[in-house]
Amino acid sequence: MAIAVRGSRGGGSGGVGAGFRGFFSYRIFISAMFSLLFIATVSVLITSRPPTMHHHSQSLPSGANVYMHRTFLALNSDPLKTRLDLIYKQANDHITLVKAYAAYAMRLKLENSRELKIFDDLAKNFADLNSKPSYKPSLFETDGNLDEDVLRQFEKEVKDRVKFARSLVAESKENYDNQLKIQKLKDTIFSVSELLGKAKKNGALASSIAAKSIPKSLHCLAMRLVEERVAHPEKYREELPKPEFEDPSLYHYAVFSDNVIAVSVVVRSVVKNAEEPWKHVFHVVTDRMNVAGMKVWFRMRPVEGGAHLEVKAVEDYSFLNSSHVPLLRQIESAKMQKFRPEKTMENSTKDGSNMKLKNPVSTSMLNHLKFYLPEMYPKLHKILLLDDDVVVQKDLTGLWKIDLAGKVNGAVETCFGSFHRFSQYLNFSHPLIKERFNPKACAWAFGMNIFDLDAWKREKCTETYHDWQNLNGDRTLWQLDTLPPGLITFYSLTKPLDKSWHVLGLGYNPSISMDEISNAAVIHYNGNMKPWLDVAMNQYKNLWTKYVDNDMEFVQMCNFGV
Repeated sequence: MAIAVRGSRGGGSGGVGAGFRGFFSYRIFISAMFSLLFIATVSVLITSRPPTMHHHSQSLPSGANVYMHRTFLALNSDPLKTRLDLIYKQANDHITLVKAYAAYAMRLKLENSRELKIFDDLAKNFADLNSKPSYKPSLFETDGNLDEDVLRQFEKEVKDRVKFARSLVAESKENYDNQLKIQKLKDTIFSVSELLGKAKKNGALASSIAAKSIPKSLHCLAMRLVEERVAHPEKYREELPKPEFEDPSLYHYAVFSDNVIAVSVVVRSVVKNAEEPWKHVFHVVTDRMNVAGMKVWFRMRPVEGGAHLEVKAVEDYSFLNSSHVPLLRQIESAKMQKFRPEKTMENSTKDGSNMKLKNPVSTSMLNHLKFYLPEMYPKLHKILLLDDDVVVQKDLTGLWKIDLAGKVNGAVETCFGSFHRFSQYLNFSHPLIKERFNPKACAWAFGMNIFDLDAWKREKCTETYHDWQNLNGDRTLWQLDTLPPGLITFYSLTKPLDKSWHVLGLGYNPSISMDEISNAAVIHYNGNMKPWLDVAMNQYKNLWTKYVDNDMEFVQMCNFGV
């Protein structure tokens, strides 16, 4: 027990001492911790603070640097430094704007312009402003407080330059907006031009198809005429040739066509305007398919005024064969190549000239008969060639009285300015064409041509035509047509006629003067808008329709709508 009592006393006295010692140790520990935290904070602040403002002299602060810069300006409690930072930010923003417009000016190819130089100088002035001796030591290289007077002067210069930059940018923006508008307008014009080009091509193709197609009414008329021939053969027996067909003292016309209504208009318009119609003789040549219908028409509707008319087919002229006619020989050659297996693919893909030979309009002998007039009518001295898309408005006998001065062809020239010259019809990059013909020579028109057949024979024009057709077998001298070989055949052998004899363009040109048309002896619907088609121009159509024989029963039955 004695041991226990001593132990309890000793234990009580020792607990009190230990409590005091623990209390003082805790206070020392807390104090030490606060001391260490304070020292660490001061150390971080001291080590993180930039020693100088020297970075201002290198470049304007941006991004995180600007944020840190503002933070330490606030810590330093110097409001002028915050103000300086804002001024620099404003200047830096305008440097970026000015450089953007300078780059835009360069992209618009304005390298030599005044604006580009001003933009470049202004950007440099902004960037060099902080290196001025009056500002650098006072504002950017000092650790102390800023001089407010110097800062005010610096701010004034910055604002002046900002004001100038804004005015320049506003003026330039307006100019550049105009440039953009012009560029957009150019782009729009280019786009519309492309669409217009496509529309013109599509329109030309559609017009070409319409011109080469047979209207339903014309097909109906041809069928009715053939039906009449089959139903009443006794009425349409062949007649013997009349002596007038070879009488050189009369006025002879050649009309080559497969369009019966068009031929009837040509003949009626000539006769109705002739002073002595009984002296006029018409030589109509068509193809085998239409010859029966053509004969039936003129047997049912004889030519008025006592005029004379004969109808023949191309096949009636035996000399028109491949051994004599180069074009027919070329067509037969193209047909033979078509059936050669080893050439089939090559012809369909590469041989463009052979593809063109398949064009029925370009290769129809009706279009090339005009080069064989002396052989077709050997006893005649002169003959007037008329296309089937013309209308005669005056007596034409004066054409036979024109002195052609030894020339073969009397025709109206079509050139004006640089248009309708030989260069537009012939390939002058070919040496044969280049050395023989003048590219500036004036072209003339087929459609109404008075030919001196005696001079034709003397000048051997048909032989000339044959020679050039043989040379053009590969289609390198001219494309398929009858005018280019006509220009070559009658080169220097054509007598220009007064333009009032022959006015062209009624099949494509809506701007021909009505005075010019009314004064013309012959008007020509050359082009795709033929007067018997629905696409014909209304302002000219009545000049043709007034010569249509509307009393003919088949015209009424086929509903020509003229």
